[in-house]
Amino acid sequence: LNTNCSNAYVKNAQVVVMNADRAGEYDSGADLLFAAEEGSAGEQALKDNGISNYIPVYDQATAMMEVAAGTADACVIDLTMANAMTGSDTSYETLTIVTDLTSEEYGVGFRKGSDVTEEFNRIMKELMNDGTLDALAEKYQLTLVKGE
Repeated sequence: LNTNCSNAYVKNAQVVVMNADRAGEYDSGADLLFAAEEGSAGEQALKDNGISNYIPVYDQATAMMEVAAGTADACVIDLTMANAMTGSDTSYETLTIVTDLTSEEYGVGFRKGSDVTEEFNRIMKELMNDGTLDALAEKYQLTLVKGE
């Protein structure tokens, strides 16, 4: 590699979203019809988990609309979008995140050998410790990686 990477600070995942009143059906082994954005990480997560009963749709918003309309039982979308679009005071109050199918963490890449990586990690740790990152994560519906 020709880059140094910072410590991970934000998590994303491909998550299953369903109507809250049907969420228990996910674990029951029921035959569910999924919706996922065609060509997306969500579609790949379905395939990787052996789920072939799905309809490919134009985008993640359409996948959520399919679930809300009842034409799909569940959808697979990014965790960040699911956090922003589901639950109380959203357009999809009745939808909820059921489980993660995949998980990934994000950091920042810097030129190999740069001392900026260490300084970035130090500053991010300070911002994590003083609550600044928590406030930003809440504002932008992000999931922080807690740890280092």
